[in-house]
Amino acid sequence: MAKFINPAIFALAAIGTLTLVRAIVPKKATRQDPKPRVIVDRPSRSSGKSFIVTGGTSGVGQAIATQLAREGAAAISVVGRSAERGAGVVKVLQDLGCKAQFIKASMDDVEEVKAVVGKHEAKFGVASGLVNSAGDTSRGTLAEQTVEDWDRLFAVNARAPFILTQMATNSMKREKIEGSVVNIITITSHGGQPYLCGYAASKGALVTFTKNAAHSLRSDRIRCNGINIGWTYSAAEDKLQVRETGDVNWLEKAKEKVPFGKLVLPEDIAELTCFLLSENSGVCTGSVIDFDQMVMGGYD
Repeated sequence: MAKFINPAIFALAAIGTLTLVRAIVPKKATRQDPKPRVIVDRPSRSSGKSFIVTGGTSGVGQAIATQLAREGAAAISVVGRSAERGAGVVKVLQDLGCKAQFIKASMDDVEEVKAVVGKHEAKFGVASGLVNSAGDTSRGTLAEQTVEDWDRLFAVNARAPFILTQMATNSMKREKIEGSVVNIITITSHGGQPYLCGYAASKGALVTFTKNAAHSLRSDRIRCNGINIGWTYSAAEDKLQVRETGDVNWLEKAKEKVPFGKLVLPEDIAELTCFLLSENSGVCTGSVIDFDQMVMGGYD
């Protein structure tokens, strides 16, 4: 007599086979790949944004402010000590079609530093970017550096960037602005020459602060990066070298000592700074870039 198999068994077998086939045959991809990121042209990548630039009345800071204006910045607050130089920079920025103001502040004066962000916001609204470019490069060895010099170096090179970053980013967070902070540091932060004891130490502190701030601000999509600039030619550097060496031709001799036959220029640093301030730098944060022709860790 033929034995009849329960139809339920056939159903279960069919389901099992179908499940096995589904497990073996790859599913059709459903993910959506990221769309190519649009790279904004340099003449417009800062368009509509306002910025605060300390040390903006000369050298690297002035070059950064000028480059931001060329790239379409809506407004810039130039921070410094010299009202005369500040007025000159403001005129240059305005001629480039950028609104600008000079804010007088000494970076070793806590109250003057605290007032900077408020003065910018009163005129231009919350800043999208902050550049801490002001710095004190006073020299001194371990044996000779005074406590007063040490305190001033840390006040200018570490405390002021902390205050400004704290206040500027608190405003960015409040207004949901995905902003950017760039700290102008120095290759000397790796250790430096013996005659730059306090300067190297204070800039080393700024390196650590840059990374800590970047980590703290990630969830708010605010980025913080730094640039360790190498030997840079500027009017201030020329004045310093002539005073220290007594040689008006120091630059030509300096060029002979470096691999590329030239020193870093403020405009070079401005280009990188503006990139880091812009959306073109993507999610880059917590980076401290060595902008120098000497490679740390390399030996001849």
